[in-house]
Parts: sequence; C-alpha cells; structure tokens
Amino acid sequence: MSTFRVAHLERTLPIAAKLVRINWLLVVLLCLGAMIGVAVLYSIADGSWTPRAAQHGVRFGIFLLLMLLLALVDIRWWMALAYPAYAVALLLLIGVEVVGVKVMGAQRWLDIGPIRLQPAEIMKLALVLALARYYHGLAVERATSIRHMVLPALMIGLPMLLILHQPDLGTAMLVGGTGVAIVFLAGLSWRVITLGAVLGLIGGVAFLVFGLHDYQRARIETFLHPERDPMGAGYHILQSKIALGSGGLSGKGYLGGTQSHLNYLPEKQTDFVFTALGEEFGFIGTLSVLVLYVLILFTGMMVAHRARHSFGRLAVAGVCVTFALYVLVNISMVIGLIPVVGVPLPLISYGGSVMLAVMIGFALVMNIHIHKDMDLPSGQGWLL
Repeated sequence: MSTFRVAHLERTLPIAAKLVRINWLLVVLLCLGAMIGVAVLYSIADGSWTPRAAQHGVRFGIFLLLMLLLALVDIRWWMALAYPAYAVALLLLIGVEVVGVKVMGAQRWLDIGPIRLQPAEIMKLALVLALARYYHGLAVERATSIRHMVLPALMIGLPMLLILHQPDLGTAMLVGGTGVAIVFLAGLSWRVITLGAVLGLIGGVAFLVFGLHDYQRARIETFLHPERDPMGAGYHILQSKIALGSGGLSGKGYLGGTQSHLNYLPEKQTDFVFTALGEEFGFIGTLSVLVLYVLILFTGMMVAHRARHSFGRLAVAGVCVTFALYVLVNISMVIGLIPVVGVPLPLISYGGSVMLAVMIGFALVMNIHIHKDMDLPSGQGWLL
C-alpha cells in the first residue's frame, strides 16, 4: 500500500498554539445561530423547554465541544480518513435500504442502539472530504480532463441514487449540488461543464417524467397551484405564507405567534421553523438571520481563500456550499419559490443528525483554518 511522502511539512503545532489559532469569530456566529434555534423552539412549545428547546441546546453544546476537539486533530488524519469515511457512509446508505426505519412513508433512518441516525447527512460531509482528497492528488491538467471525471461522477451519482430511492429528493439535491460545486471549483473545463449541463438537463427531464414518486409529483403540482387543495396538499405552503405575511415588518412579538401556537403551521420545529421565526419577529428578524448566515459563510470562505493547499480550499468550499444550499432550499421552500422537499434550516431546526453533520463540517473548516499554512502531500495513497 502506498504512503504519502511529505517534502516540506510544517512542524506539528502544540495544543496551545492550535487553541490560539481557532477562529473564535466563527464559534461565536455558530453559537448565535443555535441560540436562535433554542429561542424559537422554546416559543413554539408555548414557552416550555420541553420537548425540544432544552434538548436542542444540550445537543449543540455537546457537538460544539466535539467540533473544537476535531479542530485540533492533525489535518493529515482528515485526509487519511476521507476515502474510508465515504465508504462507511455509502455502506450506511445501503444499510438503510436493507434494515432502515420507515417514518411517515420514507425509509431514511437507521436505529443503532439508542441512536437514530440519518446516513444521508453523513454522506454530505463524507462526499466533501472524498472529492477534496481526490482533487488534491491531481494536477490541474488532469483534473479538468473527461477521463478523470468518471470516478467523481460515480462518487456523486451512487449516493444520490440511494437517497432518491428512500425517497428524499431534498437531500439528494443537496448532495448533488455540493458534489458538482466541488468538481467545478477543482478547475473543470467549460467544455465538460457544457456537456454535463446538457446531460443533466436530459436526465432531469427524464426523472421528472419517469422517476418521480406520486407524492413528489403532487408536491410539484401543489407548488404551482396550492390554492386548488387548501385543506389537503396545499395546506403546508398556504399556512406558511399566511404566517410569514402576518409577521409584517417587526412581527407579532416573542411568544406571540398565532399560526404556530395554534398548530396551524405544520412541521414548525423542523422544515417550517423559519416561518415560525418570521411570524414572531417579522421581516427584521428573518433578515437578521439571513445576515448571520451570510457572516458564517463569508468567514468560512475566507478560510478557504487563505488555505495554501487544494485539499483545504476544496473541503472548506464544499462545507460552505452545503451549508448555503441548506439555507437556500429551506427558505425558498417555505416562501413558495420551490416545492416542499423537506430540508431543515441549519442550527435552528430541531434534529440531531443534521446538527451533527453541520458541526463536524465546521470542525473541518476550523481544522483547516488552524493548519492553513501546512504543506500537505499530494499523493493518492490512502494512509499517511
């Protein structure tokens, strides 16, 4: 088995030096996002810490500690585990097909002891790591060739197909979008991009015609004409628009939301948490949350810009693209710009698997920030 050969590696930093290099601004921004989530979950439970607000805060505290610990690990371990992590995530997705737990008609979870895990969330980060590792070991002229597109295409396509079969269109979109973004940032030629766009368009049309489940087709029809079935398929999006519109400029006030408190708003703790926030805090509140997300993304992209190695640049860019897609898809969904696809709002929506994936992603960002000056090996070996 081949091993990496490192010509000029920065001396391993002591723990104290790594702690100094932690991007504490990013830590504060992530904490603000989680605090907003706790506040909204407390409100929609009629001013109660149970059943979700306290658990959301405790989870974030545990995952924050995990993030800081993983940020201090030698970055070469992240590289060494990139391909194995992808393989494990793919096996977990296959496991969902065999022994997965079905909830509300979708088979997306695995019960591992007391933990219920959604492997698709793990795959988002594993794919980022694996693609960043792959392109880090390729010269630019090889990375842009069609021949070297076969493996990345398989790495993106296989999990997408498994996730679509669960079925989970929203997560499949995020996985595909993140993968394509990393391939593009790796230096893909416009000739290949054009060919891929044409094939993607053909595949997309074919999927819309032949691949959609009945409930997904109903969601698209509801998206186009929600008023046709206001008490059935169109209920979610119509109630979401009513709640957001009723918030006005400054909202109805904290703990004062009527649509969410009277249970007119569906899935208010997960997919439609942004709507609950908008009803109570209005346009000013939702705009403030968007500004917070922009600051998180800007801070992350600055880390990518300053990294000396392509692994760091591509990995951080992949994490930021995934995070941005979470936000874009969720908000577009609840305001009626796209069909409802079941994508949560990061840091704010209730859910352990999503928060864990987001925080490990930012652990990678933090790790690369700490090791941004390290000269990493460029071989294609699996181990250091």
